[in-house]
Amino acid sequence: MKHITIIVAEGDVSLSNIEASYKMFTKVNEAMQRAGKPDLFKVQTLGLSRESVLKNGLFTIKPELTVGDDFKTDLIIIPAVHGDMKDVVENNKGFFPWISKQYAAGAEVVSLCIGAFILAGTGLLKGKSCTTHWLAAEEFRRMYPDVNLVPHKIITDEGGLYSSGGAYSSLNLILYLVEKYAGRHMALLSSKIFEIEIDRNSQAPFVIFHGQKEHTDHPIKKAQEFIEQNFQEKITVDQLALMFSIGRRNLERRFKKATANTVIEYIQRVKMEVAKMSLESTRENVNEVMFKVGYTDTKAFRTVFKRITGLSPVQYRNKYSQQLVAS
Repeated sequence: MKHITIIVAEGDVSLSNIEASYKMFTKVNEAMQRAGKPDLFKVQTLGLSRESVLKNGLFTIKPELTVGDDFKTDLIIIPAVHGDMKDVVENNKGFFPWISKQYAAGAEVVSLCIGAFILAGTGLLKGKSCTTHWLAAEEFRRMYPDVNLVPHKIITDEGGLYSSGGAYSSLNLILYLVEKYAGRHMALLSSKIFEIEIDRNSQAPFVIFHGQKEHTDHPIKKAQEFIEQNFQEKITVDQLALMFSIGRRNLERRFKKATANTVIEYIQRVKMEVAKMSLESTRENVNEVMFKVGYTDTKAFRTVFKRITGLSPVQYRNKYSQQLVAS
């Protein structure tokens, strides 16, 4: 039987993360019991103390275990905690030695959504891949530059460390773990019971691109603004280098450092964000949208759009068009 420990973190904790994790694993046990088989999981909560006050005092949870108890676990789940991330990490550093000790003894560790900030705070993610809510990507990179953040991913799995994308995509990670420990049949059953789309692997369709401007490189910020204001034009790296009197190689290095995108990636993301908004809110056909954002090659436009969003332009419109919803 696998021992699963759900951390009841300090602060504005996502109760849905705690409840959903607990429910999904215990429902597997119920299915096993109906089949006349033993439970697969023992699920318990753990806090820094025997009582945790959540949501600014609105809820109280009494964890079954504390970090001072002597026991070994197999899987640790860290829920999302909202607020100033530096404060969140500071307020939960009391969990770090316990998490690191359990990981060293063979336990696996899961972070749900922005729970990744707490997991990264332990140092265990250094040099490894991780995801989190796409809205928190820039802040995560600033706080943990030694972690390979892949915010387009729904799930990462590396070296016994798991992370999930934003909000309710955490359910996909729990489902992934159900499949790993209980098999595909149980995962499919769980996906039907909880109505979760199984095998979803990208946050890309949900991302709203906001140019990363929380940096101090003024010429790069000006280059970003030029790209955003002239998205319909064919913009080249050489053009920007000449415009801002920066050598091409130096421009590319500084742009990547400041925005986490290459110049070409940034241009493409700006164009695709405009294309997404057009597909969502207008009746323009795909070709009209393509020309609007400066593409003349249909194949190139569709290829870039799908790489960034995970969907073709037609699929995206069918899924998110306000015009279709209104009609």
